[in-house]
Amino acid sequence: MTERMLLFVRHAESIWNAERRWQGWGDPRLSERGLEQAAALAARLGGDPVEAIVSSDLRRALETAQILADALGVGVRTDLRLRERDIGRWSGLREAEIAALDPADLVRLRSGDPGVRPGGGESEGEFAARVAPALSDLAEAAGRFVVVTHLGVIRRIAPWVRPANADAVEVPVSALRAAS
Repeated sequence: MTERMLLFVRHAESIWNAERRWQGWGDPRLSERGLEQAAALAARLGGDPVEAIVSSDLRRALETAQILADALGVGVRTDLRLRERDIGRWSGLREAEIAALDPADLVRLRSGDPGVRPGGGESEGEFAARVAPALSDLAEAAGRFVVVTHLGVIRRIAPWVRPANADAVEVPVSALRAAS
């Protein structure tokens, strides 16, 4: 049986991360620090063979993925289902700006209300419905893959993470199938 392994990587620091701006589907480039982070990870992964890298199509993830791909000698395949949660008009804003624009929705989001559509973007259910099939498809793929995505997507797999190892978490492939 062919080994199955998925290594989930959050994109490196973007210029909006550095400026503490909310990103969603906004498309900022990596910061200088982010470029350094991606290069450091590429060096660390250099000896681990993988079939391919699967990435969100958003620039911050794709730039991270391409740096890894160049170092590993593999291609990058994009999947828009791996995008961060859409936060509509909140993209590019700082939290204080969001609090002034949509205070009630920010409170609802912070309290875990699954029905809130931050900035007119996706509800939690819509986000989950988009991401779950991507995770399921990845779980079915035979081989070793690096998945470059966003914090929100990685949080979707959190229920299946074994917290005993915070540096390299293991998620059973069967759990990803169950997520869909």
